[in-house]
Amino acid sequence: MLIIPAVDLHQGKCVRLTQGRLDKETVYSTDPVFVARLWQTKGAKRLHLVDLDGAYCGIVQHWDIIKNIRKQLTIPIEFGGGVRTLKTVEKLDKIGIDKIIISTVLISNPIEAKKIVQKYKEKIMVAVDVFEGKIAIGGWKDKMPIEAKEFMQQIAQLGINEIILTDISREGLLEGIDLDNISKLIEGTKFNVIVSGGITTLDDVRKLKMLEPYGVVGVVIGKALYAEKIILEEAIAIAES
Repeated sequence: MLIIPAVDLHQGKCVRLTQGRLDKETVYSTDPVFVARLWQTKGAKRLHLVDLDGAYCGIVQHWDIIKNIRKQLTIPIEFGGGVRTLKTVEKLDKIGIDKIIISTVLISNPIEAKKIVQKYKEKIMVAVDVFEGKIAIGGWKDKMPIEAKEFMQQIAQLGINEIILTDISREGLLEGIDLDNISKLIEGTKFNVIVSGGITTLDDVRKLKMLEPYGVVGVVIGKALYAEKIILEEAIAIAES
């Protein structure tokens, strides 16, 4: 199981949001490239990079920072936030982004989403962002009347094999994970699942490690790392045990 540190970009800074809300932002660094390098130095084997401004406005905003992080790191990078067109995916692929995360486009423009998946299926991951059992899109500001399970079935039909499952209600609160809910959502699916949202302690990491037989291959950790609730090297030791 991978431990994947998160670097979220907002107005050129490395930040963390609570439940995805820009009015509940904590700035951790004005140098996201340095932070990304730091996580690699500490042993991360993949980086989770998100353009929050891109997610909110629908167009990737931080191209220079993304390119610089890609140049500075040797580990794989998964990127999301504002990826709504095939052209954007092509540009991300060209600069060397290893995994490209889509979500909103699957609902807002299914035809475009199908083109993206047809051309880049092996690189595409889908963000399953869940609030009270239903899907949220557009940087989590738009709550949709679509059940998470239904959305996951649609993704499976497209041939997608990797998802990022985020519990929005717990994101950034440092209150721990809802293991039962995660288990219910991934039960019976065949995805490689990366879990995000609410991971607060090493015990949370241990619990998610138990779900490896159900497809959990990674855990994205953000605020708990920045707030030093979790030490990256210790989490990696548990994940790789």
